[in-house]
Amino acid sequence: MDISQKDNGKSGLFYIESNGELIAEMTYTWLDQKLISLDHTEVNEKLEGNGVGKNILKFAVEFARKQEIKILPLCSFAKHVFETMPDYNDVLKPLR
Repeated sequence: MDISQKDNGKSGLFYIESNGELIAEMTYTWLDQKLISLDHTEVNEKLEGNGVGKNILKFAVEFARKQEIKILPLCSFAKHVFETMPDYNDVLKPLR
């Protein structure tokens, strides 16, 4: 499944479409020029348990690395994955 991205300079989303239907998404907000918050993740119930959400988060991490920005995981799903994936700590902006 191909992951795409939309960004309007203030917010955006990483998403997967199938046959013109949005089947998974992770929304984010630009907090400043070097920081985004991951706000919400939603995966079609038919795809739950198949690692789709983790793949979208991996895409977000790769985006952050390329842009040299940090991620603040406000979404409970993203926060949980960051807690279990120390390989992503380089882009993590921890909650204080």
